[in-house]
Amino acid sequence: MATYKKRGYKPKTKVEKQDDLEDGSATAEVFNTLDEGASRTEAWVEKNQKVILGIVGVVAICVLGYLAFDQFIQKPKEAEASNEIFQAQKYYEQALTAEASDSLYVRSLNGGEGKLGMLDIIGEYGSTEAGNMARYYAGVSYLNMNDYPNAIKYLDDFKSDDILMGAVAKGAIGDAFIQLNQKEDALKYYEQAASFNANEFTTPKFLLKAGVLAIDMGNASAAIKHLTALTETYPTSIEATKATAYLGRAEAMK
Repeated sequence: MATYKKRGYKPKTKVEKQDDLEDGSATAEVFNTLDEGASRTEAWVEKNQKVILGIVGVVAICVLGYLAFDQFIQKPKEAEASNEIFQAQKYYEQALTAEASDSLYVRSLNGGEGKLGMLDIIGEYGSTEAGNMARYYAGVSYLNMNDYPNAIKYLDDFKSDDILMGAVAKGAIGDAFIQLNQKEDALKYYEQAASFNANEFTTPKFLLKAGVLAIDMGNASAAIKHLTALTETYPTSIEATKATAYLGRAEAMK
């Protein structure tokens, strides 16, 4: 056991002298071990310094390359894409409320008045946020024009964490699959839409769609699951009243 020794203390007995010698030997051994480890490390570094410098150089080049790409290419491209999409987005918004909307959707997709359309934006600025939004606009445009395969294609390529748009895009894919009579696929996307950032605006809507479709497919358990989740989690929603009636039908199917 280690004991405290006062400053200036000198061993008096042979035992104490032996202890001091052993302590000094142990300490020297520790320092020798550290020295040997440091020497081996230095030798390894010296032997592999070209490789190490190469790795450091590659990492530095990658970091500097990314920063340069973001600053001098991506950011200007984002700004350019935001300007280019303006007219196509205007056509799209007009089409949503117009009676004869197909021609406006076509202009939104293909461009007009010397401006790019959504498809051009996707082709030239696909990596930008505007290019990503163009996929959503294109998908909804095709859906409203009854071109369901293209609607699915562009909406499935659209990526968003937005609480509403992400869910609406998934639900719109479900609508397109309904029109193609691919009910299993439609149910899958309605379920994805309902669980996408669950909220009181879109979740009740897609839970109801999933429940009604499950009834139509003869899938009572899935219908009960979705309709029950709707009535219990969102009891004050508009959809909850309808869900109650459908829930009775689903339970009668079992």
